[in-house]
Amino acid sequence: MFSRYFETAKNSTLGDPLSVAKCPSDVRSHRNSSRLMASAAGEQHSCEFGSAKYYALCGFGGILSCGLTHTAVVPLDLVKCRIQVDPKKYGSMVNGFKITLKEDGVRGLARGWAPTFIGYSMQGLGKFGFYEVFKIMYGNMLGEEYSYLYRTSLYLAASASAEFFADIALAPMEAVKVRIQTQPGWAGTLREGVPKLMKEEGIRGFYKGLPPLWMRQIPYTMMKFACFERTVEALYKYVVPKPRSECTKPEQLVVTFAAGYIAGVFCAIVSHPADTVVSKLNNDVGSTPIQAARDLGMKGLWKGLGPRIVMIGTLTALQWFIYDSVKVFFRLPRPPPPEEPESLKRKRLAAQQAV
Repeated sequence: MFSRYFETAKNSTLGDPLSVAKCPSDVRSHRNSSRLMASAAGEQHSCEFGSAKYYALCGFGGILSCGLTHTAVVPLDLVKCRIQVDPKKYGSMVNGFKITLKEDGVRGLARGWAPTFIGYSMQGLGKFGFYEVFKIMYGNMLGEEYSYLYRTSLYLAASASAEFFADIALAPMEAVKVRIQTQPGWAGTLREGVPKLMKEEGIRGFYKGLPPLWMRQIPYTMMKFACFERTVEALYKYVVPKPRSECTKPEQLVVTFAAGYIAGVFCAIVSHPADTVVSKLNNDVGSTPIQAARDLGMKGLWKGLGPRIVMIGTLTALQWFIYDSVKVFFRLPRPPPPEEPESLKRKRLAAQQAV
């Protein structure tokens, strides 16, 4: 896979992933296979790998994958946040749903859907769009051989860089969402919550949760992308009985969903303590991340882990499924699992012969 990155970069104007490359106006025209990261020989794509159109459509896929999935699980997220903020009252997931239904009715389970949809759509744009940019950029910096040898580090660095910027877009809506969900009577809608938060705490109120949000989301995203990439590689190598190039698009999407769920379980575990701190911090006016962690204690930091594993596992699987489906729908280049570059193969064979 990585050898095709560099062949593409050398033979086109895409050496810099931020440069603009034009897509062919006629997608039926012949394309040099060395300029495309094709998952199957001769497959026609709607644009060049690494072009402006490619990044734009990847960002659009991120908007759909994150915005739709996070909005779909708002009821679960609402109860999870309330358990984190007030564990004595809500206790377990089942009890949390019972109390919420009793106090707010069925409509109460949808509280915070608007800031969730807007915030996580913007986050998805940055998360997936910038990941593609940084992955190619860092890969070009490392070179073909090191990109393959240290591909896990490449995934980790690219995803961390992307999430850093994605969370800046998410933080304001996350602050409003948590208050709507965990402070009954504070505000019922996004239109009511934004001016109220501005009046109470100023612009700082929208971003005071950003540092713990980075603490939660950056490890989460690093695990999400690196674990997914390596799991896909392992599934095709050890589980799927035929090469990826021989799999149909639906079969490939099944592998995507399975790898996404496995990655999601690990994501939930590594990011949960910071997620609890974010909920507590946004609920307590004037609190700091350290103070919130101290108030929660070690046991409190892990409250709500069970439902979050279910939520994040399903969420991550669906996100990758939607994102990959968008790539299939728009006929974007979809890189196959990485293969050892020919130069490394020659070096390895030479070393074996020298022994």
